[in-house]
Amino acid sequence: MSGPRPWPGVPDVTVERDVAARMRDGTTLYADVYRPKTSASLPVLLMRSPYDKRNATMPFGHAHPIWYASAGYVVVVQDSRGRATSEGEFYPYLYESSDGYDTVEWAARLPGSDGRVGMWGFSYVGATQMLAAVKRPPSLTAIAPAFTASQYYEGWTYNGGALSLAFILYWANLLALDTAQRSGDRASFEALGTSLGEAPGWYWFTPLREYPPLSDGYAPWFYDWLEHCTYDDYWKRWSIDEDYSRITVPALHVGGLYDVFVSGTVRNFSGLRAEAGDETARSSQKLLLGPWTHMPWSPQGASEGRPPDTISIDDWHVRWFDQMIKGKDTGVLDSPVTVHLYNGGWRHYDDWPASGVAYQDWFIHSGGRANSKYGDGVLSPQGPGEEPADLYVYDPALPSPSQGGHSCCFDTITPMGPADQHASETSRMVLVYTSDPLSREMTLMGDVTVTLWAATTAADTDWTARLCAVDAEGVSINLQEGIIRARYRESVSDPTPIQPDRVYEYTIDLGPVAAIVKPGHRLRLVLGSSDFPQWDRNMNTGGPLFTEPSTAGMPATQTVLHNISHPTRITLPILEG
Repeated sequence: MSGPRPWPGVPDVTVERDVAARMRDGTTLYADVYRPKTSASLPVLLMRSPYDKRNATMPFGHAHPIWYASAGYVVVVQDSRGRATSEGEFYPYLYESSDGYDTVEWAARLPGSDGRVGMWGFSYVGATQMLAAVKRPPSLTAIAPAFTASQYYEGWTYNGGALSLAFILYWANLLALDTAQRSGDRASFEALGTSLGEAPGWYWFTPLREYPPLSDGYAPWFYDWLEHCTYDDYWKRWSIDEDYSRITVPALHVGGLYDVFVSGTVRNFSGLRAEAGDETARSSQKLLLGPWTHMPWSPQGASEGRPPDTISIDDWHVRWFDQMIKGKDTGVLDSPVTVHLYNGGWRHYDDWPASGVAYQDWFIHSGGRANSKYGDGVLSPQGPGEEPADLYVYDPALPSPSQGGHSCCFDTITPMGPADQHASETSRMVLVYTSDPLSREMTLMGDVTVTLWAATTAADTDWTARLCAVDAEGVSINLQEGIIRARYRESVSDPTPIQPDRVYEYTIDLGPVAAIVKPGHRLRLVLGSSDFPQWDRNMNTGGPLFTEPSTAGMPATQTVLHNISHPTRITLPILEG
């Protein structure tokens, strides 16, 4: 540990490196502590990160800790157990509750601290906040979990039973890099770095339980995630949304409308607003949703030379902690929800979804040839008549490509953000249903679901759905998408097989949408059986997941029904007025 020293160019802030904190089991974790030069005692802002305390996630999102310290806080950035400088063995999620509790109470007793602690950070660093908060450390006063989930099965590792392939392979490789480096294994470290650069090729590798880049043993938990492909007790022990009453602190929930975890971010806000274990906490939840992917936090769709309609996440954090910890009235809770609507800019609402939202069903129609955007598929609020079904073939060797989406973490190797859907919508292996041009503006603000009536010739398969907005020039941009693996149609905890050629009802959760669809623009629903590499490919065999090579995959003929008895539809949250 080095003593406090001034920061070059910022003489009013000092930094103390590698300050030791001893956990309850004797493991020592290390932190860097930034302090403003003042004799006054100040609140602490704590970040617990697996990504090296020296960068404090600045390369990916937040301002540097120096900036936060200059705002009048003692800032503590700690390496999580088994990461960078800290002792112990890293296993995702496992120690974050107990280590978080111990670190909050340790930070409250640091020199210069007034005993009040706030936590901030995004992604896994949001998870370290939530997992600490469920244990109710007495000194924890407020949190700001950004771009994070409500649990680590659904909405993190899996969606509707399908593996979040692009994100999980990227993230597991990234985490394994640090472990290999700590072990002094240069060969594995370099091989892992190379595999990150070659990620698009590795997405095709099967079976995943034999995934070569992680075979050196630096990410054993990755194979545990594959083994536990249902929502079982392995996952439930870490699920925030199993019981929101455990949390009793105010929370600023920051999310991106194109973030991989946006559904969980919204769920955390709504869950704590309704069920937090303290009345003050229930009334002190704030949701901020912007036009962002997981990282970087630059507005999606902004062009060079045109100032983007954006907002400073860091400014919101300081306003949040100034009000929640220091007691200043910063106006941060003037409205519970602040959202940047696609095509609409920033708006303030009373809840998620806002008062005035009415859910409306829009139904699919066709003459039986809805294949591709050049087919005869129609989307409208009118219910179906006796219409012929639509058919397409899903071949796991030829999956539909992801065009943008809600993955993580670099758009050069993972599908992220809004994108022109032309390449995927011209395929005859998807069904496309497009509305007439809207006669008046439509505001969508809430969660979207698809109810699908379908049959397959396979023993198991996937069903995907994507909601798009189509502009006056015919450019189709993705708003949200979702997936359901057929065996998980009734429960992600207790999968049940399907019978080939039998019609089943499926619910596909697409998640939050906040968008304005302008007059003259159209809505579009795209149905298929793959969105690759956002999600892994279903081999259609019904066999154990992640154990079969791609050569075992077989094509399936998919039938989507839309008639009086089987009204396939999308349910839209439409804000009136």
